[in-house]
Amino acid sequence: MQSRDNPVALVTGGGIRVGRAIALGLAEDGYDLVVNYHTSEAGAAEVAEAAGRMGRSVLTVQADLAREADTVRLARAAADHFGRLDLLVNSASPFVRGDLLAATTEEWDMVMAVNVRAPFLLVRETAGLLRAAGGSVVNIVDLAALQPWTSHPAHSVAKAGLLHLTRVMARRLAPEVRVNAIAPGHVLPPAYFDEAMTERAREQVPLGRIGTPGDVVGAVRYLVGAEYVTGEVIVVDGGLRWG
Repeated sequence: MQSRDNPVALVTGGGIRVGRAIALGLAEDGYDLVVNYHTSEAGAAEVAEAAGRMGRSVLTVQADLAREADTVRLARAAADHFGRLDLLVNSASPFVRGDLLAATTEEWDMVMAVNVRAPFLLVRETAGLLRAAGGSVVNIVDLAALQPWTSHPAHSVAKAGLLHLTRVMARRLAPEVRVNAIAPGHVLPPAYFDEAMTERAREQVPLGRIGTPGDVVGAVRYLVGAEYVTGEVIVVDGGLRWG
């Protein structure tokens, strides 16, 4: 176990996309990191190298969050390595497309496990450390938690579940630990988007631009410092929901 004064953050899915940006933003803010990845080992290693250049200590942990044993192992690895946890960011999420009537139970269960069960398990396993630190939890949902996305049915239902779990956690862990959520809109186009699809997405946004992962990082920073905010969701979508 390392003995350090720096705060510690665990970021799931911290090697790619929005999770990567959050991890690096927290490193800039002085956090040591536990960076979880499933298959993105190279991305997690790059995050660790970049954070290391900032003087941060980083533990990378491979874990498939669809598996209970892996999720519990991740939480315990963080506890064993640092002995403290100030912030848990649940960012990992498979973005599964498909039709509701064509979805398989295996696919459905995997999406629910990563998006809902894994955050529950991580909070259950780290609650003592979070309480000791007076820490907080930030769950990354998205607009699918607030809208019925028929093109991503399992994802939409899982994110809605995670949003409600956020509120349950906030009530249960208060007053020592605050729990909030962030619902990004178009901040990073999906990998399957082509230029025309990205432009159509941009045209839907009242603020006239696709967002960036940095916009989500800003919301994380706000929630980390917002000592009188818990059980809330911040929508970071440029007004898309009301456009």
